[in-house]
Amino acid sequence: MPVTQVRAACPHDCPDTCAILVTVDNGVATEVKGDPEHPTTAGVLCTKVARYVERTYHPDRVLYPMRRVGRKGEGKFERIGWDEAIGEIATRLGAIAARDPEAILPYSYAGTMGLVQGDSMSLRFFNKLGASLLDRTICATAGATGYKYTIGASMGTDIEQFQDAKLILIWGGNPIASNLHFWMRVQEAKRRGATLVAIDPYRSLTAEKCHQHIALLPGTDAALALGMMHVLIAEDLIDQDYVARYTLGYDELKARALEWTPQRTAETCGITAAEVVDLARLYGQAARRGEGVAIRMNYGLQRVRGGGMAVRNIACLPALVGAWRHKAGGVQLSTSGSFPANRPALQRPDLLGGRTPRTINMTTIGDDLLQDASPEFGPKIEAVIVYNANPLAIAPESSKVQQGFERDDLFTVVLEHFYTDSADYADIVLPATTQLEHVDAHLAYGHLYMMANNAAIAPVGEAKPNTEFFRLLAARMGFDDPCFSETDDQLAAQAFDKKHERAIHFDWESLKQKGWQKLNMPDAPFAEGGFPTPSGKCEFYSSSMARDGLDPLPTYIPPYESAASNPELARKYPLAMISPPARNFLNSTFVNVQSLRATEGEPHLDIHPNDAARRGIAHGEMARIFNDRGSFVARARVTDKAREGLVVGLSIWWKKLASDGKNANEVTSQRLTDMGRAPTFYDTLVQVEKAAPSTRDETL
Repeated sequence: MPVTQVRAACPHDCPDTCAILVTVDNGVATEVKGDPEHPTTAGVLCTKVARYVERTYHPDRVLYPMRRVGRKGEGKFERIGWDEAIGEIATRLGAIAARDPEAILPYSYAGTMGLVQGDSMSLRFFNKLGASLLDRTICATAGATGYKYTIGASMGTDIEQFQDAKLILIWGGNPIASNLHFWMRVQEAKRRGATLVAIDPYRSLTAEKCHQHIALLPGTDAALALGMMHVLIAEDLIDQDYVARYTLGYDELKARALEWTPQRTAETCGITAAEVVDLARLYGQAARRGEGVAIRMNYGLQRVRGGGMAVRNIACLPALVGAWRHKAGGVQLSTSGSFPANRPALQRPDLLGGRTPRTINMTTIGDDLLQDASPEFGPKIEAVIVYNANPLAIAPESSKVQQGFERDDLFTVVLEHFYTDSADYADIVLPATTQLEHVDAHLAYGHLYMMANNAAIAPVGEAKPNTEFFRLLAARMGFDDPCFSETDDQLAAQAFDKKHERAIHFDWESLKQKGWQKLNMPDAPFAEGGFPTPSGKCEFYSSSMARDGLDPLPTYIPPYESAASNPELARKYPLAMISPPARNFLNSTFVNVQSLRATEGEPHLDIHPNDAARRGIAHGEMARIFNDRGSFVARARVTDKAREGLVVGLSIWWKKLASDGKNANEVTSQRLTDMGRAPTFYDTLVQVEKAAPSTRDETL
């Protein structure tokens, strides 16, 4: 059998969605590398995906259907056959559905971002069944909602234009770790003379390489944006022509912004008034010179109580100064709204048959699994089907999540590659294929290319694609609608709406051959307005927000947990904590890849020297981080990368691979954001103390 190269796409929850070439020798994948012809991938992969072969052939892969034989959480299983597994699952779900199908809950997110293996056949199945709906909020819905109110959709500056910008604000993100190909463009802009400013409570790897780092307090980004607006208006750095033609509500915004003096902003954000003034001038004056001024927001800044409003406020800035006129100007949070994904065809909501099942928020799964039946809540959750997710590691207030999955009366099925924290609590674990073993179609949220993933190798062991599991289960439960017989290629051929002007050239067979195809999009999408809002303008004033019971103007919503907003709690737990991604992990994916975990080392907590000294904690000692919700331990790194009053625990570790069997989500909250019903992971107060010697069995 000759050596071949197969075109694929990275499936993981990252803006880059890289084009990949997989080398296959005699049916075995031997190498993955970036496609050098793809304009954004440019032949480069991150350290994580570059090791994808290691992950695919990992000795700990789940290779066969397995049934639990020990206690929940022990991770003890026996091998069974696929037919037996499907039969048992169908019998259990059928009995529950006969009483009330809403007692069954799917739990999935972005273990794969694929339109086929993510949620196509799976949602067809759950819609036909009438199961509870899952509100998939765990990452981005707060920011996406605030952005949509303002801009109209998740659209913005094309990554391929950033190298021509003269000023780039990297706001709430660490692209060296989580958006590598954007960072490559930023480095090129820097070589061409661009100024880089990082706005982040933590001096990340990215912040260290920028010209300036503004270390504001967590949850105060909305206030900084308002302070910038104040200066831009007071110093007449507004593009009055752009504002008059293409925005709505400037006079009302002006009155609101003038309340936010540099001094008030500085006090709220924990920075200096000079930083507020200088940043606004830098931004406004560069735009006035006709230079590209671009903002790259990321989702870190929206994981607080006022996260949706923070994104909204920042999204107003480019329209105020006319930055959208320049192809290298504007803002990017996500490009996903540019893609005409044909989700109704893939997911078939018509199979609900007019039913409106209740919706369970994936962020509050800890509380929801512990809820008894009630008229307000509905039936008690009796079964959970987990795929493309690891709720035991990723969901907030983890101790409650664990209590829920420990329930003897909860039937849990987990589709997985490995025995994750969540798989250990399953009644049945099913082997899922990796990206090298199945077909998929992808959009991106950091560039503008439709992507194809071809299966490079046959499934390892008895692994099956998610789609095939749900086909088999649908057939066993008597669902005979023709849509349950569609192949993965047939599903992928429906991934994008060919009637839409941006994807009129979409053809699945052609895309499979090429690997990628750019959308039909202008270089500067809002140079002459045309925002996809109700008014067609950038909406500083949003009637939609007023109808939804929100302040229709940009405002500041303080955190739930901070010294300023909750001084009583802060006296007990005086340190703010954020838990951004570790460079070598992606959410909870890759944590079990030995080479990557060895590079990451162990769970760490970055703590400022003054905060460490007050607690008698030396660099390298174990620290206990705790609040009323729980605790975890990590090795202290005493460093001024964390501003005083802030601790940083890079995440997300599998709990069972941490020394105490816990991770940072022991202390995070299930409280939701101002809009979008999203989590508030970075809205957390804690105390830190020197840890007692570990009593956990280190062989675990």
